[in-house]
Amino acid sequence: MKSLQALILVLLFCVQFGMAQEKKSKDHEGDKALTTYVIEREIPDIGESTPADLTGISQKSCSVLKEMDADKIQWIHSYVAENKIYCIYKAENEDLLREHASKGGFPINSISVVSDVISPKTAEGQK
Repeated sequence: MKSLQALILVLLFCVQFGMAQEKKSKDHEGDKALTTYVIEREIPDIGESTPADLTGISQKSCSVLKEMDADKIQWIHSYVAENKIYCIYKAENEDLLREHASKGGFPINSISVVSDVISPKTAEGQK
């Protein structure tokens, strides 16, 4: 139950932060478009983290991002699973993602460019 509460807390925080970052991104029309990435981070037993643990991780990530150029890198949200976190970021390049991870002490096991997004609406011809 605590894991579910923690996940909900983190997702709500991520949505709030992501909305603010997305608005900020739209405010800079004409700037270089950012690429969407999925980062896989292996962290043993992360799915059993307490809400306080996840809050601390989120705060650390945000504090590092505040030191970086918000027009070049943005954290959208993350999914916490059993032993992994899958993070969605927008950034100008992978080097910025690696810099963020290094400064925050976060592992990166893989980085993938998101080429498209599909959902049940895609089956209906919608995005």
